Amino acid sequence: MVYDIAIIGAGVVGSLTARALAKYNLNTVLIEKTSDVAMGTSKANSGIVHAGFDAMNGTLKAKFNVKGCAMMEETCKALFVPYEKNGSLVVAFSNAEMEHIKELYNRGLGNNVPDMEIIDAAKLKELEPNISDEAKGALWAKSAGIVSPYELAIGAAECAAGNGVEFVRNFDIDAITYADGIFTLKCACDCEEIQAKFVINSAGLGAANIAKKFNGEEFEVVGRLGEYGLLDRSCAGMCSHTIFQCPNEMGKGILVTPTCHHNILVGPSSINVPSDANDDTSVRVGALREIFATAQKSVPIVSTRDMITSFAGIRAHSTTDDFIIQPAKDNDHFINLIGIESPGLASSPAIAEYVENMVIDIIGKPELKSDYNPGRKEPIIFRELSMEEKEAVIAKDPAYARIICRCETITEGEIRAAIKAPAGAIDVDGVKRRTRAGMGRCQGGFCGSKVLAILSEELGKPINQIEKFGGDSKIIYERTK
Repeated sequence: MVYDIAIIGAGVVGSLTARALAKYNLNTVLIEKTSDVAMGTSKANSGIVHAGFDAMNGTLKAKFNVKGCAMMEETCKALFVPYEKNGSLVVAFSNAEMEHIKELYNRGLGNNVPDMEIIDAAKLKELEPNISDEAKGALWAKSAGIVSPYELAIGAAECAAGNGVEFVRNFDIDAITYADGIFTLKCACDCEEIQAKFVINSAGLGAANIAKKFNGEEFEVVGRLGEYGLLDRSCAGMCSHTIFQCPNEMGKGILVTPTCHHNILVGPSSINVPSDANDDTSVRVGALREIFATAQKSVPIVSTRDMITSFAGIRAHSTTDDFIIQPAKDNDHFINLIGIESPGLASSPAIAEYVENMVIDIIGKPELKSDYNPGRKEPIIFRELSMEEKEAVIAKDPAYARIICRCETITEGEIRAAIKAPAGAIDVDGVKRRTRAGMGRCQGGFCGSKVLAILSEELGKPINQIEKFGGDSKIIYERTK
């Protein structure tokens, strides 16, 4: 079979692009080199929907950030994804930094960012009582928000799959050829290939390498490591806005922010890594100590004592310091999306729409599907239901009466539904991202074995073949007793 469109990379941009193109009568495939959606940068970032004042005027980052921020609430509503417009604060600790705040404010005006205000220390303290007494003032951007990045990618992929887009996992592209109007994507295992008339390269950190494999075109991209600490829900009142310090040439700096699930997130670091370390997302020894020490400048009560887990992600930083979204050299049926780093998450709905329009302009507008659904089936979140609603759900399916993850109050019914969903979970971390089973204080210590058993049953696989996150990440090898 020759697909009309192949999208490489099931991160948040690739998945939203698949959702956008799913409205047309086209045979579309979403290709992912790992075992699941959102396995790269999209699963390990700050989850911030930036307002758009940081990007330089006239850049693609500025254009898509502001538009994407405005689109995000409606996008999340359609996909039943957690989102909150909590606003952001860029805090200044000196008169010189207050001048930088004014620069950001003026840049934001140039980018058409709405609802910004420069506030003094008294107003800042009123908004955030736990802010440092050393703070002089801040830029308050009321349009900024927070979202669950991996849930946004999953929701978009489920929507696309529900509308007929095929999702292919574990397809690591080794070579790309083009002949007679057809692209042939060859898997590294040499046993499979996918053919398509149009290719969208949204491979995140690997996008520059994919472009080079196709026609040798070079894009200079640097992997930039960001490490985080996640605090327990007991710290939920520590702050209500996303709190930044003044940015520098390496990024937006260390932030302290609430998450959509009522934790507190601290980070990230910003360390350039060599290309041969682009798959190493381990947290460096001593990194969290440095991160928290910097974060305490903003919110002194932040402490590693409250941390329940840490993680890291690597983002693709283009040396142009802007998104690169353009057709490949000499072939307008191959579109490259390179260097989609922050504010890539905030920009993602707008980028998806832009790429959709690029495709349609090139191939001509195909027929729209009469039954296209821009959303997905609403997931049952048991812990958020009223008692009457819980009783009704249990009456339909008794699996919702059995709590598997006690920390997050996740039921067996939710886990089974996540596995059965379009583009559903096939490993333990896939269940974790979709349901939060294992994301609580014990980090899966009590529920992990039960999740394994449910996956084994639903997938019809022996329990010693169930993996944590694909690859060779098996949890159980042989029965011992």
